[in-house]
Amino acid sequence: MNRNDMRYSQYVSILKEELVPAMGCTEPIAIAYGASIAAGVLEQLPQKVLIEASGSIIKNVKSVIVPNTHHLKGMSAAAASGIIAGDPSRKLEVISDVCEEKKCQIEQFLNTAVFEEKFLDSDSVFDLRITLYANEHHACVQIKDTHTNVILIEKDGEVILHKDSESKQSVRTDHTVLNMKDIYDFIDTCDIQDIRDVLMSQIRCNYAIAEEGMRHDYGANIGKVLM
Repeated sequence: MNRNDMRYSQYVSILKEELVPAMGCTEPIAIAYGASIAAGVLEQLPQKVLIEASGSIIKNVKSVIVPNTHHLKGMSAAAASGIIAGDPSRKLEVISDVCEEKKCQIEQFLNTAVFEEKFLDSDSVFDLRITLYANEHHACVQIKDTHTNVILIEKDGEVILHKDSESKQSVRTDHTVLNMKDIYDFIDTCDIQDIRDVLMSQIRCNYAIAEEGMRHDYGANIGKVLM
C-alpha cells in the first residue's frame, strides 16, 4: 500500500484510535468512567446507585477484577470505584491511581450505599446508563456504542449534555475501509515509524501484564501453566 494512498493514512488513524491504554477490562472501566462523571455532576456522595447495562456488558463485567479495588468484581464494584476514586479526565485510566485509603473507602461505600443492577434493553451491543441518587437530587450519565462515548448527562432532569450516538462517527475514522486484502497489504508495506509509538506502548503494557501474571495467581493461570 502506497504511503500517499488515502487508505494508508486511514489505517494508521484506526490503529491510533483503537489501541488506547485502559486500566483493566474495558467494560468495568467504562462503568467506573460513567460513574465518576455522574459523581462529579451530583457533587455529593450518593445513597443509591442504579446501573443499567446491555447484556454484553453484564456478561463481561460479571467475573473480572476491577483494578485497584482489593480484587473486587462486578458492576457495583466498578461503579463504586469510579464514584469514590475516579478521575474522569483520564477516561479509560479513570481508576489507575487509587491509594490504599480510597480502596478501603470503596469497600465501605459498597456496604453502606444501595446498589441496583438492571438489564438495559437497547439496540446497541454496548449501552450503559448510571444514575446516582442523593436525598432529593439525582444525576444520570449514559455511554453508548464505544467505551467513552458519553451521549447523555443529566442532573435533576435538566439536560447538561445530549448527543446522538451516531455523532461519534464524525470524529472517528471510517472503518468500512477495512478488508482482509488491504489489511494484509498495509501490514506488509507500512512504514514502522508511522506506528512505532502506538505499538511500543502496546508492547510495554502487555509485557508488564505478562510479567505480573507470571509472578502472581490470576484467574485460571492459563498463561503460567503454558509457560
